[in-house]
Amino acid sequence: MNPVEIEEAVSRINRKTAYSLVADNKLPGFRAGGTERFRRMDIENWIEREASPKKEKKR
Repeated sequence: MNPVEIEEAVSRINRKTAYSLVADNKLPGFRAGGTERFRRMDIENWIEREASPKKEKKR
């Protein structure tokens, strides 16, 4: 997947956000042929992790 395909698959994230998240190592991606690429399964897993409620820490 490339950033345009992510933008189409995940309607809440735009291309610039995808690039920014990759640069910050928050989105699983890799460079191939001078462009960012993404595995669909990695993106789907990332979406699940980000969408799931965060567990609160015990004090």
